[in-house]
Amino acid sequence: MRLLREQNRKIALYGILFLLFFQLLSDFVEAIYAFGLMGTSLPVEIVYVLLLFSPLVLLLFRRGLSGWPLVIVGELMLASRVVEVMLDTRGRMMVGGLGVACFLVLFPSLLGNRGDESSGSALGVGLTVGLSLSILFRVLGSGLDVSTYGRFQFIGWVLAIAAGVLLFDLLESKEPTADTDRNRPTLWRTAGISVGLISALVLAYFAFTSPNVIARWTGASYLLIISAIVLTLCLLAFLLMSKPHLIAALTPKIILVWNVLFVLSMALTILGHQVKFPSDAGGYPLPEPSVTLWHHVPLIFMLVLFPIILIDFMFFAQTLADERPSPRMLGGSFGLGSLFLLLMIFAQIFTTVYDYIPLVGPFFRDKFWFVFLLAGTGLTLPVLLVRGDALRSLSKPQTGSLFPGTIALVGLAAIVGVILTAPYPAASPDQKTTLRILTYNIQQGYSEHGLKNYDGQLDVIRGVDADIIGLQECDTNRIAGGNSDVVRYFADRLDLYSYYGPKTTPGTFGIALLSKYPIENPRTFYMYSEGEQTATLEAQITMGGKTFNLFVTHLGNGGPMVQQQAIVQELEGKENVVLMGDFNFRPDTEQYRLTVEALEDSWLLKWPQGADDQGIDPARRIDHVFVSPGTTVVDSRYLAGPQSDHPAMMTEIEW
Repeated sequence: MRLLREQNRKIALYGILFLLFFQLLSDFVEAIYAFGLMGTSLPVEIVYVLLLFSPLVLLLFRRGLSGWPLVIVGELMLASRVVEVMLDTRGRMMVGGLGVACFLVLFPSLLGNRGDESSGSALGVGLTVGLSLSILFRVLGSGLDVSTYGRFQFIGWVLAIAAGVLLFDLLESKEPTADTDRNRPTLWRTAGISVGLISALVLAYFAFTSPNVIARWTGASYLLIISAIVLTLCLLAFLLMSKPHLIAALTPKIILVWNVLFVLSMALTILGHQVKFPSDAGGYPLPEPSVTLWHHVPLIFMLVLFPIILIDFMFFAQTLADERPSPRMLGGSFGLGSLFLLLMIFAQIFTTVYDYIPLVGPFFRDKFWFVFLLAGTGLTLPVLLVRGDALRSLSKPQTGSLFPGTIALVGLAAIVGVILTAPYPAASPDQKTTLRILTYNIQQGYSEHGLKNYDGQLDVIRGVDADIIGLQECDTNRIAGGNSDVVRYFADRLDLYSYYGPKTTPGTFGIALLSKYPIENPRTFYMYSEGEQTATLEAQITMGGKTFNLFVTHLGNGGPMVQQQAIVQELEGKENVVLMGDFNFRPDTEQYRLTVEALEDSWLLKWPQGADDQGIDPARRIDHVFVSPGTTVVDSRYLAGPQSDHPAMMTEIEW
């Protein structure tokens, strides 16, 4: 019984540590990217990524870290997590990076401690707990981690305090002293398995800790994705508790085949939604390819097979725990793993910012799938390096009913959370004869001062009380945006219908439509782009017996003529048009003149003299709402403020 309590305490500690590590890493990477976002270039702050190489510190300690030094490193990580969420962007980057560095020292040190035959498998079970909690917190926050943002940050404090108490159990662990009676594993073998462990964390961080990311890859049901992931986690927990011999009996060959199938299904899931863009401008406007049932087959396989990430993690961790490589060997090997982590982070970010990285960036254009294939390969190949009996410690239940019961409870809460947090739009009066429109470039949810500002932008939107809202630069469902879903967050909080527009796989500017009225016939088409890929969404709403054709777009730098020509082409023959967005062109350009040949500038319809009552400089306007000729504009104004680097623009029309 005492052994069971100790094991449960250890799993609880590891679960919290992994959860907080994912949160720290997410905030760290997002903060560094935010500095690049402000300057549209590689920021000097990128030097902080060197903190990822903290495992190399272990090269200085022949006997490794244990006892009080290990506890202090863990407590510093927990303190970093508590503090960083309360800081500005620079502070989050510095303190979050410190917390990540502490974890990357703590993790290999835990593997190096002696005296516990099941430490590797306990780490794997802890990762399962941390992953489940991350999913729950993301669901409750509508795509944001509820424990890191807003009034529920106290959840993170409670978990950090609990982990801080549990860390003192490490004082009882034995020092990782040299064992001269057994053969040491080779450096290349230890390094390969360490890369495998890091690859498991990379894939969890990239997608599975935040299932909203997968939903935006594919456009599939968010509830379906959450339910599938939760059910597979519950099944894994049940097997570890009731049928552990089935997991322990897995051979390297079976695990290798499982890995290959998972990695292929993951790459095909993304590739099925990766648009093949013509190289010639004549191939545009390009409609987004339709999605059939066959496109979702790889997704289903991926969701069913993804627990192999956790099994691999147990497999690798237990191998290192059994073989007990020297602390210095672990430090060097995890340093190589940190390099792999850094390369994967850069590779994923380059799939969207390739236009700003001239030398290597263009290679990653339209290769989002390739990044996941590389990460999956890093997970799969180390299977060839491990022994078949690495999971023997799982042959007997070691966690009692607490572990599977916790996973089941967390999973049920996540499914219920999806339902409870979903938007429930109120029935809007059909007799209305006015339509209030808002277009807003939210700069990935950051203020003009580079501070994360979802709620400030939400207040702006709520204050306007628009019937339809067009958002630009809302593609936050990537590690560069903290894997947050700002569109879901806004739609849930405002109880609005929503359409995200282009999926995140092609790497476009995020554009979305929110509406008080049901969104009809939504579709996306792409424009020719030499730089960042651009797109426009089209949809209809019906109110007061009148159907409106809505378009939301974000053009590339300078508002290229070829892109605006594609949009104007799509407007032909349509009535009651509302075209809104960040066009990146001003009223003195050819693109503007082309547009007003077909539509009218709503701001000038309200202010025909070119001067409003707010002192807006009409010559600098790049955010526009264009409407069909003959439309009556009741009001049109720019809502300047620090909530974003763009003003929101509101136009109200009547008929």
